[in-house]
Formats: sequence, structure tokens, C-alpha cells
Amino acid sequence: MLALSGALAPGRAQAEPVTLLRLGTGSAAGTYFPIGTIIGRIVSQPPGSRACDEEGACGVPGLIVVADSTKGSVDNVHRISDGLLDAALCQANIAYWAYNGIELFAGTPKQSLRSVANLFPEAFHLVVSAGSGIRYVTDIKGKRVSLDREGSGTLVMAWKILEAYGLGPDDVEISHEEPGIAAEMVRTGELDAFFFVAGAPARAIEVLARQHSISLVPIEGPEADALVGNSLFLAKTEIRAGTYLGVAYTRTLAVGAQLIVSDDLSDDLVYAMTRALWHANARDTLDRSHPKGALIQLNSALNNLSVPLHPGAERFYREVGHALVRGP
Repeated sequence: MLALSGALAPGRAQAEPVTLLRLGTGSAAGTYFPIGTIIGRIVSQPPGSRACDEEGACGVPGLIVVADSTKGSVDNVHRISDGLLDAALCQANIAYWAYNGIELFAGTPKQSLRSVANLFPEAFHLVVSAGSGIRYVTDIKGKRVSLDREGSGTLVMAWKILEAYGLGPDDVEISHEEPGIAAEMVRTGELDAFFFVAGAPARAIEVLARQHSISLVPIEGPEADALVGNSLFLAKTEIRAGTYLGVAYTRTLAVGAQLIVSDDLSDDLVYAMTRALWHANARDTLDRSHPKGALIQLNSALNNLSVPLHPGAERFYREVGHALVRGP
């Protein structure tokens, strides 16, 4: 977080203090970047903005949130831990592993992470050309498949899926493409498939479906059941028919996306940010700005949080009488 010298507001003699807050998101082709941008707009209130009761911004006075495109969840928790981000969107399982120093964070716990809110479910997408003949996860054996970039939550979960279905590094020709690039490579025939964990609809897949006939491979059966049974944060879900042009109803898995912050942020600031996120005036922005925005609801804000609540956020939820549902 960076405090700057103030900017003069119209009609005011003294400068207002300005605070820049760095919010990590993900690929511009996914869901984190647009949702992070929306959240940043809701909780910001730059100097000179109209007051909330004058139909202006209802964010934190003087706060400007900068939404940074990043590689995704793993990258985000490393950046928060290293002081390069103040807040981020993150898959629940990645935040849990990071905080507890397990899985890919074994021995290096990131205990500066704190929760603000559970946001929306992210669906696991395995995208192929409609005419590829790939109908089951095991059909990608011997195929060219992108698992997303290093530092992404998708990469971690793609490996989990491959392992669950009995596939290893020698069974698939693996690449690590950003989702937008992977989608284009499927369109041109340079890739056979790509994984992407994102709130549906994900922009990269929407664009691809309008240009090229695609299918989503279901992630279901005993292998998927075992993944859900062994995880605190995975659940079964479905992607409805028509979510992407020409793509049929598909069973898959999902994991929650959560808003996390550094424990270095002051209680007062996080309290004010949390209050702004759930202000009544923010509802219209959430509902209208992105399909996943409607799923960001106060009544599910504390569902299965993966790291401890920031005290500032906890103060807000107690004030509004929200039951504090503890995560694992």
C-alpha cells in the first residue's frame, strides 16, 4: 500500500490524502481481472469524487485501488507474502495450502494472508475443438494440452486432475500458455486442449466459441468424486448449456474464489473496504458489470473461508450480525 501526497479536490483549499492499494487479479482473458476491476471501483473513492449520499462513490475516501493483471492465484499469494500486493483474488484451496505451508507451499507457509470475503465459484474447464474426438479426460493422452502458466491456480489443479485420471507428464504433450493464447492455438490447430479454472463464462472461452466450434470435456465419475472427497474446497458443479455458444450442458468441478489481503493492512482500512463492498449502492454495480457479479452476495461472504478473517473485516461482519462461519 502506498500513501501519496494529496490531490486538490474541486472547491477545496487543502489536498486530500491519497492511498494506492495494489489488488492482484489474473489473466485479462479470465474472470479475476474483470471482477477485481469491479471490486476496485466499488471500494475506491478518489479525491474529488461526489459523496455517497450525492449518488457518488461509496468507497473508502482517498482510496484508489489499482487492479494488476497477474499469473493467478499462486502468483498472487507469493506477491502478497513478498509485499508486492496488498490484496488479491485467489482460489480457496491455493490460499489454504499457502497459509498452512502444504502441497506446493510445503515448508514455506504464507501466514500474512487474511480473508475478506468468499466471492463466487470457479468452474474447471477442459476445452477442446468440437471435432477433436476428445470426449473424456483420458482421451487427452498423447495430445497437445496447455495447463496454463506457471504461477496460476489452473496449473496446480490441472495436475491434480491428470493424476486423478491416471495421466502423468509422459502421457501428455504439455505446454504453459496464457488462456487467451491457448484458446487461439486451439482455434488454429496448434493445441488439442487447454485447462482453465475460471468463473463461467470466461472471456477467453467465450471469444473462442464465437470463432470456432468447441466442446467442454466433463470432469466427472469416480475420479472426480475422489478429488472432491479428498479436498476441503472442491465441489461438483455444472456449466449450463448455452453458457458458451454451441456448448452443451457439462458436469465439472468448482472451487471458490476469495478476496484476500495482507495482514499489514490496518483494521480501519479493511473494515472500510469491507463495508464499501457490501454497501447497498454496490449491488447494482456487481449485478450489471459481470455475470459472476450477481453471485457475490453478503449471505455467502463467509462460506468456507480458507484463511483467517482480517480483524477489520470481522468487525464489519459482527456489526451487521453476520454469523461468523469458520473455515477449515
